[in-house]
Amino acid sequence: MAKKNQGFLQIIKHIRGNGDYSGDQFGGAAGAAGSGLPTGAPGNFMFATGIECSYPTIDGGRLRRDQLEECGHYQRWRDDLRLVRELGLKVLRYGLPYYAIHLGPERYDWSFADEVMHEMQRLGITPILDLLHFGVPEWLGNFQNPELPVHFADYCGAVAERYPWVRYYTPVNEIYITARMSTLDGAWNEQERTHPAFVTAMKHVVAASILGNHSIAGHRPDAVIIQSESAEFVHEAKTERSPEVTLANKRRFISLDLLYAHPPDADVCMYLMDNGLTREEYEWFMKGEPPGYQVMGNDYYGRNEKILKPDGTMCVAEDVMGWYQITRAYYDRYKKPVMHTETNHFDPEEAPTWLWKQWVNVLRMRADGVPVLGFTWYSLTDQIDWDSGLTRKDGHVVACGLYDLQRKPRPVAASYRMLLEEFGRITVVPHGEMFEVTDQPSMLKVEV
Repeated sequence: MAKKNQGFLQIIKHIRGNGDYSGDQFGGAAGAAGSGLPTGAPGNFMFATGIECSYPTIDGGRLRRDQLEECGHYQRWRDDLRLVRELGLKVLRYGLPYYAIHLGPERYDWSFADEVMHEMQRLGITPILDLLHFGVPEWLGNFQNPELPVHFADYCGAVAERYPWVRYYTPVNEIYITARMSTLDGAWNEQERTHPAFVTAMKHVVAASILGNHSIAGHRPDAVIIQSESAEFVHEAKTERSPEVTLANKRRFISLDLLYAHPPDADVCMYLMDNGLTREEYEWFMKGEPPGYQVMGNDYYGRNEKILKPDGTMCVAEDVMGWYQITRAYYDRYKKPVMHTETNHFDPEEAPTWLWKQWVNVLRMRADGVPVLGFTWYSLTDQIDWDSGLTRKDGHVVACGLYDLQRKPRPVAASYRMLLEEFGRITVVPHGEMFEVTDQPSMLKVEV
């Protein structure tokens, strides 16, 4: 019997002890913090890497820049998948070589894809399948071809039917960069430098993504579409802002405006109409966003952000705004869950610091209430000639991978492993595991 002059805390301590009560291990204030390597549970935050898989053409369409070939993946794909697992990752952004698989209308070569996809499934790696990465099959020509959307949609449906276990897709990687590099910068594919060509490519590629999304949903109604788009911005270091740069900073939104049926700003809409978008096409895009669960992925490299100096030259503006502020503008515009879908650094000694800076950007975004679902270091291995944007075949190794081309770890691999061991079991959204149908005991995690 407790004494009358005792307070409740003294009574609890006398009878139950001073903390570490039975049941503390099942959540609440003493729940798991989210540390430990990813388990692959549905509620886990999606830590990922990617296999660099670009395949645009250059030199007037005569030379294909297939990074899967140039970086040795066709020969060492088993090693690459093993490295993903050994690092502790469960998610992989993976691009099938569209140009080599889709041989013609309703004609496909699945020989390479079947082997890799089977091994990925066996290893328990969750792919985010990237179905068009900067290039198209030769028989489709380039992004000026109005038949691209229907043929690409057929391909997307064929992929979803062949690999029914896959749920995560990026139908078209970086739509804006695809169109800009091919039609304004004159670098890839049609190698144009005109605004009508840009608008034509943009509407064809967005339409291809939309129809491809519909084809995927026909086989996987619960598909998760992670649209990877480049987070770009140009700072104009002049006392008077030019309308050209102002419009250019708005053009980066065109791909997602059309994809998500978000009405563009008036000046952008006039730009589109002036350069070939018809009213009927505009109304088609504005009917509504594609089916499935839509996630807005933003890619950020320090070189995405630039400063235009008074003499007209550009310099890199790395981290003036950074991934957080640029992506926050996209989130405020579209209100979609977010994923950091690509980042790296060309200096292997600076890469670990860059990794942590990007991760702190993610933590800051989540702390401010924006649902960030995943993070990607891109790519698993070093890349070839990305210092020139693949415009020249120099064979120059860009040391931006977690591993070099001999599959030896770079310093950033150890940093990523450290990050995974510390944060690998945080939830997609804080306490999101309470919504999983499971017989596991509750392990509520602190908000990260």
